[in-house]
Amino acid sequence: MPKEFDFENLRNCLDWYSASSIYIRDCGGIRENGKYDLRGMTKINENLENRKLDFEKDDSGLHLIIDSDKVFHFPLKNYYKGFSLAYDRIEETGKMIMLSHGVDPYDENLPEPRRSFLRTDLDDHLVEISFSGRINLKFHSWFDKPHLKYWMVDRPGNMAEIILKQQIEYGLEDSC
Repeated sequence: MPKEFDFENLRNCLDWYSASSIYIRDCGGIRENGKYDLRGMTKINENLENRKLDFEKDDSGLHLIIDSDKVFHFPLKNYYKGFSLAYDRIEETGKMIMLSHGVDPYDENLPEPRRSFLRTDLDDHLVEISFSGRINLKFHSWFDKPHLKYWMVDRPGNMAEIILKQQIEYGLEDSC
């Protein structure tokens, strides 16, 4: 997903889909004291069932909020890449499907996702928000035509999803 739309995509995910958990851990790296740290310490690991995840972005950075309480602050000083979205897909045999980037999210040969994960690295922290079911995507632009596309978060059941599926089915995806 294009980095310049990160907070729009985050807002749309939180407004349109059901966040089920949030996980934040330290990625390690060089700290202010100049020492290298590989601890990977968990900072937040919260079940969000019957709770509301939100955020505020201001001049001081990004504040994550659970049920009106600010639970984490990112100053956004080390913010190099944008959010990515991954799906948890399980075959009928129980085998998890692991796909690389550049895969069509609407491939009819793949099982429907059980969960979606919105991930990024902010200020040397891995942030992972899980959602129940599929987060719909719509084509935004080409990153590396014809291999990699940029996507945007789309509303649940949006007509764009249906049109994209039809275009892919009939080999018309380049007309996006």
